[in-house]
Amino acid sequence: MITKYQIKLIRSLRLKKNRTETGFFVAEGEKIIDELIDSEIEIVEIFSTSEKYKSCNNFTLIKNVQLKQISNLKSANTAVGIFKIPKPKNIDYNSNIIALEEINDPGNLGTIIRLCDWFGIKNIICSNNSVDCYNNKVIQASMGSICRVNISYMDFENLLINKNYNTIAADLSGENIKDFPFLSNQIIFFGNESNGFSEKLLSKIQKKVTIPRYNDNIDSLNLANSVAIVLSELKNQVTER
Repeated sequence: MITKYQIKLIRSLRLKKNRTETGFFVAEGEKIIDELIDSEIEIVEIFSTSEKYKSCNNFTLIKNVQLKQISNLKSANTAVGIFKIPKPKNIDYNSNIIALEEINDPGNLGTIIRLCDWFGIKNIICSNNSVDCYNNKVIQASMGSICRVNISYMDFENLLINKNYNTIAADLSGENIKDFPFLSNQIIFFGNESNGFSEKLLSKIQKKVTIPRYNDNIDSLNLANSVAIVLSELKNQVTER
């Protein structure tokens, strides 16, 4: 049986400050929970209306009415899990890395995490003022890919000043992506969903690339769509070499 304390804890983890204080995050749905259980991420507690997870440590069988009390979804799934936030791993700078400046939409970040997983990108760097990757909506949108992609937060100014990396900005003023020679190790930056890049950051990035536009009535692409197109082109070039 789930306790009042556990219900309060799960609800409290909707806020970043509480996730930071406890070191816990919440995941919902059997697919995501299955992915997390199979990863190195530590299980704190699993709550489910079925006995599927009874072999797990710290499993609690609950009723549908209790599930609705702890679920963040409009249509509650069959299971909710509390997991321990893992420590970020060291970043492999000899690989392709996606960097996101001030990404605000949790759905976009979750989708980008899943895209990186799909295209074999192991590292994402977010600016410090970006949405928390353990936000409930990010976890749901990533569909379990959160356990296979290393996500770090840092000051981009320090990143670019202190290190000598190949850097690329996905920007409307850039070179056509079809003519752009991608490398096997670079940091590809994407700007904020509404405002794009800050001028300060853009001025410090070495090269710019753009996705060609075929309709002048549209001024921009969704951020996650842009990441998907860039990663597809990147992987096509690397595969053809």
